[in-house]
Amino acid sequence: MDTDRPDAFTADPGDRRELVVQIWYPATRLASATRAPYVPDADGLAPLAKLLTLPRFALRCLKYVSTNAVPSAPVARGEPGFPVLIFSPGRGGYRQHNTWQVEELVSHGYVVAAIDHPHAVAGVRFPDGRLVTLDSRMLDNDFVDTVVPFLAQDAVFALDRLTALNHADPTGILTGHLDISRVGIFGLSLGGEVAAEACRQEPRFRACLPMDVWMPPSVVRSGLSQPTMWITRDAGTMRREGWSQADVDRTLTTIRAVFDTMPGDAYLVQVPGMYHQDFSDASLLSPLTRWLGVTGPIDKHRAHDIVTAYSLAFFNRHLKDQPAAFDGLAERYPEVLRETT
Repeated sequence: MDTDRPDAFTADPGDRRELVVQIWYPATRLASATRAPYVPDADGLAPLAKLLTLPRFALRCLKYVSTNAVPSAPVARGEPGFPVLIFSPGRGGYRQHNTWQVEELVSHGYVVAAIDHPHAVAGVRFPDGRLVTLDSRMLDNDFVDTVVPFLAQDAVFALDRLTALNHADPTGILTGHLDISRVGIFGLSLGGEVAAEACRQEPRFRACLPMDVWMPPSVVRSGLSQPTMWITRDAGTMRREGWSQADVDRTLTTIRAVFDTMPGDAYLVQVPGMYHQDFSDASLLSPLTRWLGVTGPIDKHRAHDIVTAYSLAFFNRHLKDQPAAFDGLAERYPEVLRETT
């Protein structure tokens, strides 16, 4: 709970902003340990099913899916402190919907904290049992523009709490294991807007990775000073998916406007054949996603390999100071279109 900040989504000025944040970290291998569930509370995803034009019960089966993570496992040894990444999910999404990407980043020595933004994601279940679902106003892009700065403050507050956990984690797990001097942020769709705005607001974020989304007006006006990599796709693929020309234009022109004014390292990566949901776990959850037009013609494993390879190269270069991080990617993925400044 952020006791200093009213919740912008509620009418009661006494309501304080509350978040649920899930943390993944490099762990000591425990071969016989029980794996963590993918989504402990799948009933809260009914609003997302509606957004995808699926029956409300369609995503309940996700509660039976397990991950590669082990709850409360001992922290891996070998590094004095792990770089920290914050993940912000998409509008109507959920904090776990990029688990494939999160687990890959963590397996390469990052701590990842994913935020469930109440009222902006499908459903947030709090420890006391309350369920906060998607605010219908979030379906209006003009309203979204007004609340992105507020949602970015969620990320800044999460970074403050992670800093406190590094000093004294009540569970004893993370104390002293987070390198708060090396922090990045990434997000998909709405989460990409939040990531960019958080970097505009907070210089402690040293690297910014927005995925497949237009840039908020505030970022277009002021630009970004941190190294930034956009991963998206070409206009033809967006139109093939069914995006309106207005959304295609807004996405590519606002990204270009910020990219062209970057004072330092910037990367614009486009992957033809990827649909919006190919940036998430969607293609791994059912073979029907391509048939339903939810995911694109690109091979799902190829799509995820490209995104994780470029994500790792970017964060390794700018948070781990590995100058050769991007070497070989052009040869491995010749279909990817990449521009750099």
